[in-house]
Amino acid sequence: MLSSFVTPAPMWRRLGRAALASLCLLACAGTARAGQVWTYHGSNNRHGLYVVPGLTLHAAEGVKPDTAFSATVNGNVYAQPLYWQPKGATTAELIVATENNVVYALNASTGAVLWQRQLPAAITSGLPCGDISPEGITGTPVIDPATGTLYLNSQTASSGSVQHELYALSLADGSILSGWPINVQSALQKAGVTFTPPQQGERGGLLFFDGALYAAYGGRDGDCNPYHGTIVQIDPATQALTGNWETRAAGGGIWAQGGISSDGKYIFATTGNTFNANNVWSDGEAIIRLLPGLVHSTSTTNFYTPSNWQSLDNSDLDLGGTEALPLNVDKTSSSQLPRLVALGKDGNAYLVSRSDLGGIGGPAVIKHVSNNVIITAPAVYEAPNLTLLAFTNFNGIQCAGQQDLQVLELRSTGTNQIIPKWCAALSGEGSPIITTTDGTKNPIVWVVGAEGDNQLHAFNAVTGGVLYTGTTAMSGLHRFQTLIAAGGKLYVAGDNKVYAFTFSP
Repeated sequence: MLSSFVTPAPMWRRLGRAALASLCLLACAGTARAGQVWTYHGSNNRHGLYVVPGLTLHAAEGVKPDTAFSATVNGNVYAQPLYWQPKGATTAELIVATENNVVYALNASTGAVLWQRQLPAAITSGLPCGDISPEGITGTPVIDPATGTLYLNSQTASSGSVQHELYALSLADGSILSGWPINVQSALQKAGVTFTPPQQGERGGLLFFDGALYAAYGGRDGDCNPYHGTIVQIDPATQALTGNWETRAAGGGIWAQGGISSDGKYIFATTGNTFNANNVWSDGEAIIRLLPGLVHSTSTTNFYTPSNWQSLDNSDLDLGGTEALPLNVDKTSSSQLPRLVALGKDGNAYLVSRSDLGGIGGPAVIKHVSNNVIITAPAVYEAPNLTLLAFTNFNGIQCAGQQDLQVLELRSTGTNQIIPKWCAALSGEGSPIITTTDGTKNPIVWVVGAEGDNQLHAFNAVTGGVLYTGTTAMSGLHRFQTLIAAGGKLYVAGDNKVYAFTFSP
């Protein structure tokens, strides 16, 4: 069980009221409201919880492909699409980035191209390891709604060597803003940090928080060294590197789909297996709370790693299989505590205090929930007396047979605080989202059977009852594919094509 912890005072600098108001939906909210999707899973807490008025349990049964929407793009798609509608605009835009380093703004109603931006050529050969080719934009970009700017990480070999570059594009026309891109290797070298782009991958979604841009890096499939789990903090106004953090040991990649998360006060990361740590914990297999300026801390308040971290290292069973999700369990309970939950490749769910992470083997609730690795981003549903965590995974504990979708119930007290709620048959490995009609009512889990049946599926989030199963397979869906809900539609981005689904309230 978790013990009581002191609630922390905010550590990040305070924004002015106007700036805070413009960013709060992004940085603070637990749901994607007002038809906007500016970041991975719709909010900085990465909950994947969307408000869609009219999309009731009954309406979900009548979902169908939107025949008025037709969109093609150039390249494979791993990043989640974003949804942007400037204040006063009559046309909403669907932002899609591809592995061919092409960024599109599509008419969200018709799929017509409003603008597109070709960045320098993606990587097609010469990487020491990896399983994506071409490799260009993999991690989900992020929008700063206050300035109408899109930020993204692009991988390119156009300069004769593999590089990671951070871009800022105007959402008005896709133009590259002055002073960009920022070469990540060069910026870190100036700070005295070694960064090896050929070995570093960037799969996690970018984060925009408290006026700063954050990007996280890990290894590539195959763990070719040398690399370190690395985070950079950029001041968009000056294009300057204002902070950086990396694992002390080699490895420890930050590769979870959602990248890093925030609860509006702090930012959090999870790390994978390290190499040659020499029996001294060196930032791997951990949940990390990051300090202002990304100053490295070894205080037990600011990290958690299980006592068997060395075994996880040796077995490549990363705790960092998913991002750390900040949440509050049992909102109406007097025993409510701010928590973080993460799922690991060891099949465990980890629930720790957000106020004091606890250090090596510190107080945590650990539940073995799967006999297989967990590596797809989960989604969170929070109601006053019910907190649910949905994720896809093959061969879950207490699931009848080998079923791919699981939902856990999280509680704040008792000896059993992580409880398998329900399982459902699903062929595929997409990352789920949850929709409600007002934040709590009509909760529905949506997921695509990526690399399986490639269909859209919907389930009652509380009972697991099947609400919808598609009848026409989509093409080009990759493992980890994440859909969004915005503007009264559901959108799925696949290789060279984007799909939309609609419903009748």
